[in-house]
This record gives sequence, structure tokens and C-alpha cells, in this order.
Amino acid sequence: MDRHPISQEGYEKLREEIRHLENEVLPDIAQKIADARAEGDLKENAEYHAQREAQGMANLKISKLKNKLAGCYIADKSTMPKGEVTYGSIVTVKNLDDGLEEKYEFVGPGEEDYMGEIMKILTSSPLAQGLLTKKVGEQVEVDVPSGKLRFEILEIED
Repeated sequence: MDRHPISQEGYEKLREEIRHLENEVLPDIAQKIADARAEGDLKENAEYHAQREAQGMANLKISKLKNKLAGCYIADKSTMPKGEVTYGSIVTVKNLDDGLEEKYEFVGPGEEDYMGEIMKILTSSPLAQGLLTKKVGEQVEVDVPSGKLRFEILEIED
């Protein structure tokens, strides 16, 4: 299994989400299940079945978050190579097909944000994989699910 870099802050954010689910959400659901069970016949008890489903979904989310953490290592951006696209880099690229410039920051699991002025993209994404280790001035063709994208790397902020 490939391990992905993550910042200390991103790691703590995922750990806090797991803690919240395990220590607050699951006990609350367990209490609601107990309350619904006390009402009697479980076959026709919609609240009981809804809470059992919520419990299953919460456990699934906890499992996914733990797997995500297990596949990460805490990376220090200051130790990354300079002058090339790496974890933590903010990269300005020009799309060679439409001429538009975009900025991406390459981040670890739990840190992604596709809505900001600078899109925070997972280092494991096809786009990041195509740009990692490249340098300013290089032209890159990246295979993404929607086809091929062609970029020129204009600037790298380490």
C-alpha cells in the first residue's frame, strides 16, 4: 500500500473526527437504540431501524477514517525538495488547451478543498501524480478520468 503525506494539522483533524464519532456520536446512537428498543415490538419500530442504520454508517465512517490514517505519514513540508512539485507545493499552471491559469496546492487526506481560490488537491489524485517532481517550465500531459490535460508549470511555491 502506498503511504501518502499528511501535515500534522491534517492528521490531528482526522484523529479528532474519529474521537468525536467514537466518544460522542456512537454513544448517543446507542442510547437512542436502547430507548427505541424499550418501546417494544422491533419489527415495526422505524426509530429503532433508523438508529441501527445510523450506527452502521457511523462505524463505517470510523473505519474509513482509520484506514485513511493508516495509509498516511506525517510529512514536514520544510524537508521536501525545493524547485520541484512535491507535497505541500503551491503550483501555478497554464492549461495549454484553453490558456487559463490555475493554482493548486498538493495536500494529504482530509486536507483537500476544491472550492477555494487555490484548490487543495490530494497528492494521490491523477492530476497531482502527473505534476509531482516536475519543475518550472516543464510541459506535462496528465491522464485524468475526463481525458488528457496539458499544462505548463509556471511557478512553484515551496
